This record gives sequence, structure tokens and C-alpha cells, in this order.
Amino acid sequence: MHQIDHMLCVSIDLQSYPAMRCLVGAYDNVSVSAGVHPNENVSEEPSIEELVSLGGDDKVMAIGETGLDYYRSSGNLDWQRKRFRQHIRAAKILGKPLIIHSREAKDDTIKVLKEEGASQVGGVFHCFTEDWETALQVIDLGFFISFSGIVTFRNAQLIQDVARMIPNDRFLIETDSPYLAPIPFRGKPNYPLYVRHVAQCIAELKNISIDEVARLSSDNFYRLFSRPRA
Repeated sequence: MHQIDHMLCVSIDLQSYPAMRCLVGAYDNVSVSAGVHPNENVSEEPSIEELVSLGGDDKVMAIGETGLDYYRSSGNLDWQRKRFRQHIRAAKILGKPLIIHSREAKDDTIKVLKEEGASQVGGVFHCFTEDWETALQVIDLGFFISFSGIVTFRNAQLIQDVARMIPNDRFLIETDSPYLAPIPFRGKPNYPLYVRHVAQCIAELKNISIDEVARLSSDNFYRLFSRPRA
């Protein structure tokens, strides 16, 4: 039986962040991130100072979700790139890793990370959907790659190839709840419990046991976020 030792609840906006932080406060095995998703509409952009203030909390293990999304946003996206840079600069001040969202923006995402020196803190490209060439650039920057339920989909050959080839010390697994439920739950609400299906798929792709995937992904998680094992 495989159990979940620790969960990370990822922030997508600062309006709902206080409620999320309060909700998880009583649980030692649940942490949070602090940040604003690239698609979120906000009345005021988060400042570096605000992100640093929130990120200084011991319960906050990362800054983000941040990054670039050219799929859901269009037009002049300078504001999105500026928001991304603010998060990177806050993460560097705090010395905490970044949680990166990148959709149809891989070149600019990597370009901004390089320009801002994000390799100093590293982080994870969550819900990775790019090819092996992009994965190599991500790894070269010192970042991890996280696989969601998408890797179990029958039409996800590109992502499955990355999962098969990625070094064992560079991958994580996730649910991205409540979205992207893995097969056999595709199209239904997703839950952390379903992460075992992602682990099973990666085990088959890498030709190792699910126990080994559980051990490796857990080791990588605790190493990335500088947390002692539970």
C-alpha cells in the first residue's frame, strides 16, 4: 500500500490565499505556495515585497504558481512577463524554489528564467506537456519536471517519452486537482488519492516498480523543497 506523506497546496491568487493558509494550518503534512497564476485577473499586481512577506511563512515552501500562458491569454502580454519576473525575484530573495506554469510559451518561459537567474533557486515545471528537447533545457536550469494525469492518456506519447527518459533524480508526480484526472478517471474530478495511477504509469514507462517510483519521487520532493522526510 502506498500512502501520501506530504501534500503541497498551490496558490493561484492572493485573494483566496488567506483561506487556504488557514485551512492547512493544523496539518503538519500539508504545505502551501504563495503566488498568482499567469492567467489570473487581478485588480493590483503582486509586488515583490508582498510575495516576500507571504513567502517568509514557514508553511510556504515555494513561490508560485507562476510562469507564462499564451493559450488562455492573448494580445500584449508584457504584464504577464512582468508578473513572472516579480515572482522570480521574490523567490531569489527568499531562497525558495519556484512552481512554474508554462503553456504554449516554452521559449519565453525559459528565456525569462535565464535572464532572471532563476537557476539560483530552481523549482519545478508542473504538469509538464513539452518534448524531450525542452525537458533537457529545464533540467539544465536545475529545475525538476512534474507529471500529472496527462501522462496516462493514450494520446500523450510526447510526454510519455519524456517520462521514460528523464533521470530518476529529476521527476515529481502530481494530481493538479481538481483537474486532469488520470485514466481510469479521465473527465471526472481529480483527487490526491489518484496520484498512484500517475506513479503506476511512470513505473511501466521506466520499467521499474511502483515502489521505486514512490521512493524516487518522494526523495526528489523533499530534496527540492528542503524538507525533512516525514
